[in-house]
Amino acid sequence: MAEKAQNDSQLTAEAAAPRPVLVVDFGAQYAQLIARRVREAHIYSEVIPHTATAAEIEAKNPVALVLSGGPASVYAEDAPSLDPAVFELGLPMFGICYGFQTMARALGGEVSQTGNREYGRTDVTVTGGALHAGLPEAHPVWMSHGDAVTAAPAGFEVTATSAGAPVAAFECAERRMAGVQYHPEVLHSPHGQQVLSRFLTEVAGLEPSWTAANIAEQLIESVREQIGEGRAICGLSGGVDSAVAAALVQRAIGDRLTCVFVDHGLLRAGEREQVETDFASAIGAPLITLDDSEVFLGHLADVTDPETKRKIIGREFIRSFERAVAQALELQGQGTGSGAGSAGAAAGADADSAAGADSASAGSSASAGSVDFLVQGTLYPDVVESGGGAGTATIKSHHNVGGLPDDVEFTLVEPLRLLFKDEVRAVGRELGLPESIVGRHPFPGPGLGIRIVGAVDRERLDTLRAADAIVREEMTAAGLDNSVWQCPVVLLADVRSVGVQGDGRTYGHPIVLRPVSSEDAMTADWTRVPYETLALISNRITNEVPDVNRVVLDITSKPPGTIEWE
Repeated sequence: MAEKAQNDSQLTAEAAAPRPVLVVDFGAQYAQLIARRVREAHIYSEVIPHTATAAEIEAKNPVALVLSGGPASVYAEDAPSLDPAVFELGLPMFGICYGFQTMARALGGEVSQTGNREYGRTDVTVTGGALHAGLPEAHPVWMSHGDAVTAAPAGFEVTATSAGAPVAAFECAERRMAGVQYHPEVLHSPHGQQVLSRFLTEVAGLEPSWTAANIAEQLIESVREQIGEGRAICGLSGGVDSAVAAALVQRAIGDRLTCVFVDHGLLRAGEREQVETDFASAIGAPLITLDDSEVFLGHLADVTDPETKRKIIGREFIRSFERAVAQALELQGQGTGSGAGSAGAAAGADADSAAGADSASAGSSASAGSVDFLVQGTLYPDVVESGGGAGTATIKSHHNVGGLPDDVEFTLVEPLRLLFKDEVRAVGRELGLPESIVGRHPFPGPGLGIRIVGAVDRERLDTLRAADAIVREEMTAAGLDNSVWQCPVVLLADVRSVGVQGDGRTYGHPIVLRPVSSEDAMTADWTRVPYETLALISNRITNEVPDVNRVVLDITSKPPGTIEWE
């Protein structure tokens, strides 16, 4: 049932999207980043695996292809390859690094193991073409290759060279194809975005129409079509994603949407009060608040595995939403009919026995006494990390994607499913949401439950909540809210270390600070917080938070680490 709900939501999201530029993933570290860069050029993009057949690619009705880099050598026995028929589809095509070499070989060029490797900053010399027009004749790019293209395919012009790459770029205007040996998608290639944009607009001839206004308009119409005359509830977390999702749906169906805020006991200090005031008034939809902290903490007792935690939280969110349906119907003037969750909405109803009607199919009219649709603020990075991306390994299940129970009785509405975080913020601004909402630091739906490494209980939550409040207060006082994308505060509950406080021995827990800078959560770097601020935070936490005697700083980038510890 959960899989059907996810599939219905995915199909609706795809229907709202324009024809895509498909990024063919050859196992690149930055495939998702390439897709983001294409969208920054105001053209819609998606990622697909290199195993997709020509027929599968054609079925997606793409406007162009971008072949990503990858860790393999084109000469390796098990090297990733592309269906040769793809090159006969007549689509504009752009190759990057490994994709550039794959493209060269498939079209009759030569790729050689020259032994002249180039890694990191490298200068290229421009010799012509549209991609680099107007750029300095010699400029730096970011290289990462051992093999090199030594002869361009027939009909292609060599447009750039480097010391280790005789063919560092080529173009064929007639076939609308081009490629570069370097990585234009990374910030270390300072002119890379210009080069990628020129391929899209000048070589491929595409129109940049993927803008916040167009995105919002398309998503509202898609939601209106999916829900029809039905009714919906939205799981409002207080974060930007669920707020923007709620605003979109409210624009689409008006007073047939009710927002539900579940206090699962895993919130930060002041979170509930903020949602009940700022967020509810900004969105303009009725808000129901459920205090289900006892239920969540009961199910999380003694659970230490992070994947299990996420699945429990995802399951109990659904149970909470089912219990909220009767109240939602009452607010929407429909009484308490036999719709999803009404049988379990009475006080004291068992969390696992809430009754539910069959999910309505997309676009169908719901019965007058039911709420059949559940709105979630799922984003593209959530889908990718939960194994829903093209050929992507499951990094961790997100409570709203891989963590849903099998018996979910709602049809999911996920209008942001194909968007990155910066696109969500842009849509929120387009909808008129205040900056206090759209600029808010991200906070995970499972809350502090996945910022405690170990079992979750009230005492540990109180400890972490106090430390987190200090960190947020001092970050704001130091004027760092706009330079730090978010700063998870983590309690290592199963770790203790010896300390000295008040001339006595202590045996307390460490607190980890994880300040990061990112654009979309797909990649991140640790933020260089001033030492004075770090020292103040450490002093306050160790002096004011009982049972904590050590504060440490996580300076790991993503990859290899993730932003959250669990």
